[in-house]
Amino acid sequence: MARRLIDWPSAAVRLAEVLPRERLHPRVVAWAVHPRNRATPWTVALSGGADSLSVLLLLWGLWPEQRRRLRVVHFDHRLRGRSSMMDARFCAEVCHGLGLALKMGRWDERPLKVSEATARAARMAFFDQVLERQKESAIWFGHQQDDIAETLLMRLARGSGTAGLAAPRPVQAISRRRVHLRPLLTLSKAEITQALTGANIPWREDASNARATFLRNRIRRSVVPAWSEAVAGRNVLQGAALARELIEEDDAALEEWTERLPLFTPAGALRLAAIAGCPRAVKRRALARWLAQHQLVRALSRQAVDALLQAIERGGAARHSVGRDVFAVIRRGLLCIERRKVVKAQR
Repeated sequence: MARRLIDWPSAAVRLAEVLPRERLHPRVVAWAVHPRNRATPWTVALSGGADSLSVLLLLWGLWPEQRRRLRVVHFDHRLRGRSSMMDARFCAEVCHGLGLALKMGRWDERPLKVSEATARAARMAFFDQVLERQKESAIWFGHQQDDIAETLLMRLARGSGTAGLAAPRPVQAISRRRVHLRPLLTLSKAEITQALTGANIPWREDASNARATFLRNRIRRSVVPAWSEAVAGRNVLQGAALARELIEEDDAALEEWTERLPLFTPAGALRLAAIAGCPRAVKRRALARWLAQHQLVRALSRQAVDALLQAIERGGAARHSVGRDVFAVIRRGLLCIERRKVVKAQR
């Protein structure tokens, strides 16, 4: 069968008519139209699927003044053989048609056992490599409302707090130099594919999304449909999206509260008087900042962190092991690090 040639600029204009700026997340639109962000290079993470393709076409169609700053990255996970190569070819054709630069990467050191987390880490490492020389950068992703519901259920299962349950965020500051943007969080997957179909725009389907290999796929195929059926008459995707917005508001309020407190001494000890009388959520965040300051976040289990938090709330002196020959010590109203001196035996 002959390959259908697509006029991609016309396709972008058609999709922009179907999905104008008013249909996109308002916080992302507000970021995009702000004068200080006009000079920031915009990079689209393009897989070839309906979601990321829609983001690319909408940016090209809705923000013509940004086209010369628009770049595209594609990462080949090499998980689907020839289909993965066809994805890359499709992305190249789209970018060529729009006159945009495309940077491609491949997962050459793929582990024997692949998880969603390892695949994402490899993909983000490639993005970091591509963008490392840019003073500022904005990466656009195709997450939508189905992704919100799936992520919410996945993170509920592992007991995440507000920071985890607020993902994926529409505007996410990764650092002072980089921001991640997700304009489609106001739309469902069905609405996006319907818009593409109505505009006569093709996209690539990832057949692995139908397999039960990854947890997200199992939730997508089994849990979300059952959830929707159980609450017949309610749109669970819109409900999850609203819950995510409210959780993000609460998370931001707790972060701002914690930020305003005089938490640390010049030596890096946590002032316990600064958090006395605060809600437990603020105390937990203050402790998390102290752990991060001393590079102990990954060293402690959740149970160990809870035990340390309980010691803070009880008051009085305490001493907890937080690593080999390293202790968290509470004394004189301070939480500080104490290292055991190791005496080498004399020969």
